[in-house]
Amino acid sequence: MSIFDFAAGTDPAQTESVATCSRKACRSEASWQLLWNNPKIHTPERRKIWLACADHRDWLEDYLQTRGLWKQTVPLEDRGASGAPEQDS
Repeated sequence: MSIFDFAAGTDPAQTESVATCSRKACRSEASWQLLWNNPKIHTPERRKIWLACADHRDWLEDYLQTRGLWKQTVPLEDRGASGAPEQDS
């Protein structure tokens, strides 16, 4: 681990047991999934996922809605029981 990994919170030795918010520089635990797709590059049924904490849910949702990308917001625990979902950037 380098000091840069430590500062960015990307220590490869850390386990990803907690889903974190997708908002830049936020390390809070996520409690929402924002489902979206870009119709210019994704098929209509494809859903990308951003995770959001309670503080950033509205901001991330507004960001996606303004660009016409937002599809649905669901609680984190509602999208399957196989652990934390894959997080998209």
